Amino acid sequence: MAHELVAEVWRGEFLESVHHGSVIALDAAGREVVSVGRPHDTTYPRSSNKPIQTLAMLRHGLDLDGELLALACASHSGEDFHIEGVHRILERHGLDESALQCTPDLPIGEDALKAHLAAGRPKAPQYMNCSGKHAAMLATCVVNDWSTHDYLDPAHPLQRAVRDTLEELAGERIGAEGVDGCGAPLFGISLTGLARAFGALARASEGPERRIAQAMNRHPEWVGGTNRDVTKLMLAIPGAVAKDGAEGVYAIGLPSGEAVACKIADGSSRARAVVLVAALRRLGVRAPDELATFPVLGHGRAVGAIKPSPALVG
Repeated sequence: MAHELVAEVWRGEFLESVHHGSVIALDAAGREVVSVGRPHDTTYPRSSNKPIQTLAMLRHGLDLDGELLALACASHSGEDFHIEGVHRILERHGLDESALQCTPDLPIGEDALKAHLAAGRPKAPQYMNCSGKHAAMLATCVVNDWSTHDYLDPAHPLQRAVRDTLEELAGERIGAEGVDGCGAPLFGISLTGLARAFGALARASEGPERRIAQAMNRHPEWVGGTNRDVTKLMLAIPGAVAKDGAEGVYAIGLPSGEAVACKIADGSSRARAVVLVAALRRLGVRAPDELATFPVLGHGRAVGAIKPSPALVG
């Protein structure tokens, strides 16, 4: 993939570093408004895939709404309410945390991690940021009388349903297959296909797509967590469906059908919101000023900022 310059790291008046990447912004009709790098090439959406994975589950009988449906789409911070929500999903379907096959991990939220370590708790699957999705996957298996011991097998009916749903919403075939950080099958599509899928979710007026859009936008702290940029985006933009992903991926869909997807080439998370907001502004969307740049620190205070590249600002 031939990425292009998308963000600059300024320490004072000195350009210290740069980030390359690819970005696509689509208007309500699906036309390209911004195209930087190679957004038509296959990439792994990582956790940005979660709302589409959850859509496949709803279509196959998963009965969650509100904050628990948002949690199914989450890369949560591991705050207490997130962990309690995971237990609620499991218990509702006659399961406990021993059924989770996501990777044992620590909370990713800074405050949640401090509290976790202070309490002397170990790594465990329920604290992994993908545990809401895994609990929902298990619940879908129970509803359909599918086996739960092998729910991460790419040949499992659940994962075949996820693959079909992703291809449908993205409007393209899967271009690569792998294993995500949580152990679930990972399907590669283009950033353009990812943006197309998010636009379809956000503009839906009914059905399971609408349920997901409402749950995520009404309960954004369950999708991310306290002070997470993905939470702030959905709080600030009415009806938006946004999801961050590992390795510098980000996607957002709007009720109009407009959408943006981006990937930072070096996998860094620090520039992805900056790039996403710049592309949103090219669409004429008012996005939070606090996410338009990212602070560069010196001795604990901001002495510079990560900014979108001039080419991306337009």
